[in-house]
Amino acid sequence: MAPKRARLDTFGATALVGIAGLLAFNQVVIVWVNEGLQPVFFAGLRSALATGFVALWLWARRRPARYTPGTAAAGVLIGTVFAAEFLCLFLALDLTAISRAVLIFYTMPVWLALMAHVWLPGERLTPIRTLGLVLAFAGTATAILDRSHAGTGTASLTGDLCALGGALGWAGTAFLTKVTAMKRVGPEMQLFWMVAVSAPVLLVASLFFGPLIRDLQPIHLVWLTFQASVVVAGGFIGWLWLLSVYPAATVASFSFLTPVLSLGLGWLVLDEPLGPAIIVAAVLVAVGIVLINRRV
Repeated sequence: MAPKRARLDTFGATALVGIAGLLAFNQVVIVWVNEGLQPVFFAGLRSALATGFVALWLWARRRPARYTPGTAAAGVLIGTVFAAEFLCLFLALDLTAISRAVLIFYTMPVWLALMAHVWLPGERLTPIRTLGLVLAFAGTATAILDRSHAGTGTASLTGDLCALGGALGWAGTAFLTKVTAMKRVGPEMQLFWMVAVSAPVLLVASLFFGPLIRDLQPIHLVWLTFQASVVVAGGFIGWLWLLSVYPAATVASFSFLTPVLSLGLGWLVLDEPLGPAIIVAAVLVAVGIVLINRRV
């Protein structure tokens, strides 16, 4: 295990920016693969492949996946919520612009803060964090209510609401790791439960969302494998390693880069419009999330 470091060094900063960029690029990849595969079917295949990659990584680390007695119900629950999260996110990215979907999806800390305020002792909202909550709510509402590009294929209310559902699902999985038996297993096994349970749930759910294959090309299968191996397994494991080496608050702060980079990639790669309302919403959400993460 690498030694703990009190401050962020050049390598750590570069790695964190790289992971933030990877997660931002991931949204573009989802849009591309959605052209060849039905979104829910795509999400299920990704989880199925990711299960194998995570298991392989655990085996290589000589920490093979193991069942901890008493965690089955919690594992099934967290995997089901994880499935709902990505069902919503993949549908959102199929229906609305990346800028809108990612901005709303990354309001997750808002919903987690609310859950923690109600159910977790010691996680009460302070006046500063409450202000952050209000600003983030305002930003989310601004994004959802902005209809300036309605009818152009880049502003779908259904897609926006799916992104909101994804954010709630993401907050739910984070919350469940704190209040269920999942807190007794390490993050790697939590991830294993998430992908292993979500795979069959999503694959069965995909039968209710239309044809499984759209205009499938070989490149879509390449990006599918990239998603399962590099994004889900590699990205998450890399994030865990950085958390184990550098201060948690510093590492967490870099997550704010992902939606900003996603806005830029959506504009640059997919030629998505960035209107004033979306920019204002992004600023409100970013400031709000920063305040929500304040502990004083």
